[in-house]
Formats: sequence, structure tokens, C-alpha cells
Amino acid sequence: MRDTRLLRQVAFVLLILYTALLLYWMFLGFGRTLRPGPPYSYNIVPLDTIRQYWRAMQSSPFRVWGVNLLGNIGIFIPFGLLLPIIWVSMRRLGKLLLTVAAALVILEVSQMLLGAGTMDVDDIILNIAGVLCGRASYICLRKRLGIES
Repeated sequence: MRDTRLLRQVAFVLLILYTALLLYWMFLGFGRTLRPGPPYSYNIVPLDTIRQYWRAMQSSPFRVWGVNLLGNIGIFIPFGLLLPIIWVSMRRLGKLLLTVAAALVILEVSQMLLGAGTMDVDDIILNIAGVLCGRASYICLRKRLGIES
């Protein structure tokens, strides 16, 4: 029991630190600058950007398509792992996905409105795939970590 409590506390600290790092990456990292106001850049057509990067695999270097596709998945794996450790309610798949999807929509719209990037529905799709990968890792490690289901 004490070990589970310590695990949750450590996971919470990691979540706070990782979230701060992610927010920096999303709004200021990689040479981004905030320039609020129009023109807004967005894609609301599901799978459009993913399809473009998929086609570019043959003609573009990995750092172009790989960073976008795999990076958007990988960067959200920690959330799928940490959230269920910290909050019991996040162990239910529906609750986890609803919470993460709402947060992602807010982040993507904020990125667009602040001029820090493009709001892209495909980023949300890929990020949710990352959360699902993290949740699968959580399920695999749950017994090993001694977390009650």
C-alpha cells in the first residue's frame, strides 16, 4: 500500500515536469514564436496530414515524416502510462480518452490562436494513439508494479 502511494507521488511529479516540457515544446520550442491573430493555420480533415506524410516516406527523409508521425505518437505515451497510475478513474479507457481528447482539442486550438503552430485533427489522432500505447504499457506493467485494478 505504501509503495503504491509512493509510486503515485513519483508519477505525479513526473507528470507535472513532463507536461511543463511538453507545453514548452508546443508553444515555444523548435523555433516557435507566439504571434496571435489571423491568419490561422488549421486542418480539420481527418487523416489528411497523416496521408501526406505517409506518401512522403519514399521521397522525404525520416526527420520530415518520422518526426511528425512517430513523434506525435511517442510524445503522448507517458500520459497513457502516468494518468492511470495517479488517478483510479483514468484506468477506465473511456474516461482516459475523453479527458485526453478534450485537453488535446484545447491545446491544438490554443496553438492555432496563439500562432505557435497549426491546429491539426491528425495531431489529435496521433496523440491519442500515443496515449493508447502508454495505456497498453500501463496494463502490462500493472501486476509487476503491484497496482490494484
